[in-house]
Amino acid sequence: MKTKILSFGLCTIFILLNITSCTDLKSDSYGTIPSDQYKPTTEEEIGYLVNAAYVSWRETMLLWNGVVRSQELCADQDVIPGRDGIGWVDGYIYKRWHQHTWTSEDDGVLQGWARTYKGINTCNRLLSQIDDGAIAVSGETKDALIAELKVLRASYYYILVDLYGNVPIVTDYKDVSLPQQSTRLQVYNFIIDELTNNVDLLSETPRGALYGRMNKWVGYTILAKMYLNAEVWSGTAEWQNCIDACDKVIDYANESKEYGLESEQKNIFVTKNENSKEIIFGLPFDEVYVTDWNAFDFHLYTLAPENQTTYGFTARPWGGVCAIPQFIDSYDSDDIRLTENYISGPQYTSLTGTQPLERSDGGGQLIYIKSVPSIDNSDMADGFRWGKFEYAEGSTNRLSNDWPQFRYADILMMKAEALMRSNQAGAGALVTEVRERAFRNTNPAKATVTDAELKLGSVYDYGRRDVYSTTSEGGNDIQYGRFLDELGWEFAQEGRRRQDLIRFGVFSAKSWFSHDATKNKNRDLYPIPNSILLTNSNLKQNPGY
Repeated sequence: MKTKILSFGLCTIFILLNITSCTDLKSDSYGTIPSDQYKPTTEEEIGYLVNAAYVSWRETMLLWNGVVRSQELCADQDVIPGRDGIGWVDGYIYKRWHQHTWTSEDDGVLQGWARTYKGINTCNRLLSQIDDGAIAVSGETKDALIAELKVLRASYYYILVDLYGNVPIVTDYKDVSLPQQSTRLQVYNFIIDELTNNVDLLSETPRGALYGRMNKWVGYTILAKMYLNAEVWSGTAEWQNCIDACDKVIDYANESKEYGLESEQKNIFVTKNENSKEIIFGLPFDEVYVTDWNAFDFHLYTLAPENQTTYGFTARPWGGVCAIPQFIDSYDSDDIRLTENYISGPQYTSLTGTQPLERSDGGGQLIYIKSVPSIDNSDMADGFRWGKFEYAEGSTNRLSNDWPQFRYADILMMKAEALMRSNQAGAGALVTEVRERAFRNTNPAKATVTDAELKLGSVYDYGRRDVYSTTSEGGNDIQYGRFLDELGWEFAQEGRRRQDLIRFGVFSAKSWFSHDATKNKNRDLYPIPNSILLTNSNLKQNPGY
């Protein structure tokens, strides 16, 4: 068993519920805790208790039309074009994402809300059962468990304040009245208060029974994320607070050696990545125990059907998503992240073989090319494919890689950005530290970047670029654009690009591929899903929808 917290932990919860199977995770029943005075005493038993409250993180990020899509498909790195012979038109949902014309009826708008509130509801239920004594804990154990659940709940609100802004704050599981809507500032302040009041009560242990859970360093990482985006979310910059939160994690990492950069970025994303020292908060996956069809399907999502032969997958791929050519062009040719994170060029019948993989349409060898004609139409070979995560030979429709939601490189980059934006020295040295592994075996001198260089414009060649239209906008006018580039090169395919583009003022200001600049800041927030509005008369739609 690769991941104890996911497999043994969830199965134990099922046993507590007298459920015989531990393979079907689609029912919400695994989140129910018996009311006959369950008394956890060890760290592992507490883990079995709270695991159900973490499942929504996985569902929110990676199930069909989850947050990875809502962060990436509206941004300037990735696109799902219509594909000849494969499909991916799907009622134009992906085109609307790309062109920022989504509606409150779109499934991708709904899922980020529904799945996140499911996690919040589970946290509230457990907190209520602790308060009632149905879960019998006391003393420091009780304090730590309550703190963990409150920080976990705050982490779900971190997603909500980013995507929707003005959402209800729900903390009382027994209150059946329709919740009132809070402003984005109120939600921001609630998250900050929950984190600062509870983070130091969390365990300092990063692994073992605490792997994949909210420990002290995960709490400070989320706090740093909040402060990094404070100017957007609250209206007031909090750069020094961001630096201070990052330093908590950095100081611990330097002292304990529990966290740090991997010598090779690829080590973070391999199938057996649960012991990566770079992962601060990982979402545990194992194809045996996580059975949702789309639990983690990047390999099927991006590769052409023919690649089933290459990897020996048990399911046929239906890709899918690919890189926007302008983003690929932004990479330095010596940056190994380009070749290691994207699948391109000729494909073969096995990963180590030399026999060409033939296209099913009789068009010769399957060769992935950089160019993509438009969002409306493409060939199965158009566009470089996602390859950051290892696609293990023989994988089912689900991967077994753990998802690294927060990692140590992000801590260094958050501190660097806060230093840069507050006119303090040191950003260049931190970014250089992250860049070194990308140039070590090609051109080490290129790893070095200075504080001054990070304040320059972007090298991304913005503008409309498809068969319908060509415009030239460039990126020289983007403040701190070079730093935005660094974030793109390091964190591509990790479900965060929209958030970064908004913080750098690019999201609504620039055009790319088949997307024209909207010049509409209202699109920085998603609408509240219409189905949610219909069930709660206290909610008002976000401006502009």
